[in-house]
Amino acid sequence: MDTAKSSREVMHIKDLGSSHLSQEAVQELILQSKEAKKQAYCPYSKFRVGAALLTHDNCVFTGCNVENACNNLGVCAERTAISKAVSEGYRSFKAIAIASDMIDRFISPCGGCRQVMREFGSNWDVYLTKPDGQYKKTTVDELLPISFSPEDMSMKKVFDMPNDY
Repeated sequence: MDTAKSSREVMHIKDLGSSHLSQEAVQELILQSKEAKKQAYCPYSKFRVGAALLTHDNCVFTGCNVENACNNLGVCAERTAISKAVSEGYRSFKAIAIASDMIDRFISPCGGCRQVMREFGSNWDVYLTKPDGQYKKTTVDELLPISFSPEDMSMKKVFDMPNDY
């Protein structure tokens, strides 16, 4: 039987509560994403990714990528962190930091992760990082402009469509 550190405790980051994170809070969030990356299960791609998601009340939920021999059943780090937070009742996020082992480029979320992040708002920060601690700050809206959103589901639609369209 595998043994692993099992921590049901939610981490917190001290911050003043404004919409802008302090430099110290950003660095802590990036550190948490790097720690999460260490748990990645990626025997096929060898591409480790970790994410640390910050809620508006400064709770941090981490996630790592989990691959599967059937490729499309794998789960990205960002979606793991978001799923963990949502399963604990959180729906509003302040920021997410994403870490990988890429040296020459900042890690960036895939299209699916961008859409999942958009489900929970477009105006929150995304920190794309490199292993040496460099980061690039962007937002969900900048990563997914002109996005399809939950609000689109309530827009007026044509319900009586002809059968031969």
